Amino acid sequence: MAVAVGAMVLIAGDGATIARPMATPPGGMADAGGTPPPVPAAVAAAPVALLVDMSSGRTLYARDADRRFLPASVTKVMTAYTAFDLLSQGRLRADQPIAVSDSAWAAWHAKGSRMFLARGSRPTVDQLLMGIATVSANDGCIVLAEGAAGSVAGWVALMNAEARRLGMTGSHFGTPNGWMDKGNTYYTARDLATLAEAMIARYPQYYHRYIGHKWLTWNGITQPNHDPVIGIVAGADGIKTGFTDEARYTYVGSAERGGRRLVMVLAAVPTAPERARAARALLEWGFDAWNAWPLFAAGDIVGQAEVQQGSAATVGLVAPRPYFLTMAPGEAQPVSLHVIYEGPMRAPITRGAHVADLEIRIGSAAPVRMPLVAASDVARGDAFDRLRAGLTELLR
Repeated sequence: MAVAVGAMVLIAGDGATIARPMATPPGGMADAGGTPPPVPAAVAAAPVALLVDMSSGRTLYARDADRRFLPASVTKVMTAYTAFDLLSQGRLRADQPIAVSDSAWAAWHAKGSRMFLARGSRPTVDQLLMGIATVSANDGCIVLAEGAAGSVAGWVALMNAEARRLGMTGSHFGTPNGWMDKGNTYYTARDLATLAEAMIARYPQYYHRYIGHKWLTWNGITQPNHDPVIGIVAGADGIKTGFTDEARYTYVGSAERGGRRLVMVLAAVPTAPERARAARALLEWGFDAWNAWPLFAAGDIVGQAEVQQGSAATVGLVAPRPYFLTMAPGEAQPVSLHVIYEGPMRAPITRGAHVADLEIRIGSAAPVRMPLVAASDVARGDAFDRLRAGLTELLR
């Protein structure tokens, strides 16, 4: 089934129907040309740079996005993500105290950025994550690793397992805090953007609790967050900076305006001021130089999918966050939306589970896929439900 809507074609997946989006770009399909204004000159200071529109799946800018680089303290994004995952499973508790071991204190109480944990003290997981996210606490990472996984090596194994699950094929971890380890820890910008997007989308409650604080006071010491965009770029909530002599200055950051969220990665920038200028300029360009047309609001039913052997014959497919169509000024190429899922979809289905994707294709460009989740629980049907479904199928 295909329905023309302005410059869009909406295509239903096998056994699915798709809803009309909120809005479509004006101007028909006459002009396929538009290009955004040039990227600001400040971005040239970053040998590795990537800007992704998380709300549309479109990459707005990329330079050496698949080049491996040393991440320094940006490694702590994976430590935070791993902790968020354990918290969501109940394998960690925010109020769980973890003892600062003698070995962790001896090795890290005076090394690099830290939250000045006292020997033998018992900070909670919540306090450690605040220190890791806000002041890049090397000591906090080690204490969390030991307490949550029994050892640093055990924690690093969890980090690498999470990377594999996320498809981060160009990354590896040898340390929880990014301290120099002879190149055993490395990232690509594309992998780091994938990680940041997963953190924001899967664990928004933890992301908003721990990310974006400007200051931390612990053990009588107040320290600033050195993030270059918090409080400066509208809608920015930061994520993580990094620096070592080997890696130079790295950054992964994010900002949201009007429901539209951008994720940015910079790496190997020579100086901190250059990193700050590049980060601010790239985010502002991402918001200002592109047109964003709202497709679906968070919670909107995007489509319906048929269900076999369930207590209901269909299940709604929901946008878990706002989805936009991002295009350059003057760009009005044909756009297709396609609901895709592995069929037949069988009960039981859990509300909020990722069960389908919305594929967005602009012109001849490679399509991007955005997750769709189940709008409701669908239990496995009883004998009557299955009989009714079979008769319905026969009468089609």
